[in-house]
Amino acid sequence: MKTTALIVLPLACALASPAGAAELRTSPKAVLELFTSQGCSSCPPADALLKTLQPRPDLITLAYHVDYWDYIGWADTFDAKAYTDRQRAYANAWGSNNIYTPQLVVNGARDVVGSNQGAVEGAIAGANLPLAVALKADADGMLDVDVDGKPGEHGAGVWLVTYIDKTAVKVERGENAGRELAYTQVVTGRHILGMWDPQAGAHLKLPLDEVLTGPSNGAVILVQSEKNGLPGPIMGAASFQK
Repeated sequence: MKTTALIVLPLACALASPAGAAELRTSPKAVLELFTSQGCSSCPPADALLKTLQPRPDLITLAYHVDYWDYIGWADTFDAKAYTDRQRAYANAWGSNNIYTPQLVVNGARDVVGSNQGAVEGAIAGANLPLAVALKADADGMLDVDVDGKPGEHGAGVWLVTYIDKTAVKVERGENAGRELAYTQVVTGRHILGMWDPQAGAHLKLPLDEVLTGPSNGAVILVQSEKNGLPGPIMGAASFQK
């Protein structure tokens, strides 16, 4: 797979803050993807644990709200079928039909129960991301993304994942009825930006005023391998937040 030296992508979104206001995180050891739901009574402890992990500069955290608990009587306000599909794709990639909440996927390579702090910390301890992803917000309102090459590897997709850094929801029905639940790093969208080439790397420019939409105030750049249309290990990541 081959990538051009420059990719400029129009995305249907809007970011009001100036480029210099972005907080960049460019050297994580792990990306933590929590599959959770407002309708799941065992999820709040995992949501709380994700909140405690979010400030760590060596981690990037994301919460995908799935839709398969909606039948209980409360439709998750952040869910999307696409997020359930992503969770199922991980399971299929690992030769399993089993999905559950709260499931925490570490670097796209392994999963643990998201509320089990010892298991989560153990998975993080041995994690690493082999690719460096550099971000720079310039004076022209563009976000420059540079990903190193790594000859010998296979190509991978470069993804933009947008999120809300913190919010709270009062759940009126279902297993968590009557509770106000706090959430962090809630995913609001995923977009494929292009491909990473193991020889040339990837070099992209994103217009900051077209990156975020609605309440979204942060985004993650993910470089993730793929095999037979299924997600593989995450190779590199970086984030910015206004």
